[in-house]
Amino acid sequence: MTEDPLKSVADRLDRLIALIERAVPPARPKFDPDVADAYVWQASTGTLQPVPKVNRVEMVLLKGVDRVRDILVDNTDRFARGLPANNVLLWGARGMGKSSLVKAAHATINSDPSKLPGGHAMKLIEIHREDIDSLPELMTLVRGLDRRFILFCDDLSFDNDDTSYKSLKAALDGGVEGRPENVVFYATSNRRHLLPRDMMENERSTAINPGEAVEEKVSLSDRFGLWLGFHKCSQDDYLAMVNGYAEHYGLKVEPEVLRAEALEWSTTRGARSGRVAWQYVQDLAGRLGVALKG
Repeated sequence: MTEDPLKSVADRLDRLIALIERAVPPARPKFDPDVADAYVWQASTGTLQPVPKVNRVEMVLLKGVDRVRDILVDNTDRFARGLPANNVLLWGARGMGKSSLVKAAHATINSDPSKLPGGHAMKLIEIHREDIDSLPELMTLVRGLDRRFILFCDDLSFDNDDTSYKSLKAALDGGVEGRPENVVFYATSNRRHLLPRDMMENERSTAINPGEAVEEKVSLSDRFGLWLGFHKCSQDDYLAMVNGYAEHYGLKVEPEVLRAEALEWSTTRGARSGRVAWQYVQDLAGRLGVALKG
């Protein structure tokens, strides 16, 4: 039987259309900033994933960071009200509540959106460290929207041979367009200058002008108008954290027992921090059969 030439052409066109559809990515869904108060940036698809419930600690439970807390909340409040505000780098000891403070500050300012311009809650967008190269794309997405955004990167740092810090520098300065007025960038890091010391030392030893090479690396931190340092906590601060958690969650334990166990726990961990305090409280609540909710 002779093949119908029209059917053959139609089949080829169908296959061609299918190939084109696979090659062309689907249209990016329009971003709705009112779906949630927090989002996670998905760099692979160029979309923002809503976060139904943010994993955060209440501000009243963050002990031993009063000074940096007040500075961050004040900066965040000014930004939310449309006033000038700085990018912020929260750096220092592990487990001292850097990322918790960012999320708590966001919740504190959003507690009464009616006081904010237009009655709109401020949005928190988390961008992962490995997606920093896509930060300019994210800024373009939210630029001009009638909402204010905190772009947040937790545990930001750069390793040897990592050049993505240059993209971050350009994004924070904003290039020709400038940083969007409705965007501020908050980052946490264990390093004050975000780059390992041996990386800067290597630049010094191999550069024609060592001073300029190191200046290039250090200048990344200069893009942050506020540097908030977090240092290892004292024993009193550590115990205040434990007591605060225990009281907040209604854990029934004698003060002497709580103190002794908390100190023993920190000794076995070789550290005192908010994270260590929380881990002890989780262990204590488990032994007491108390669920930690909220």
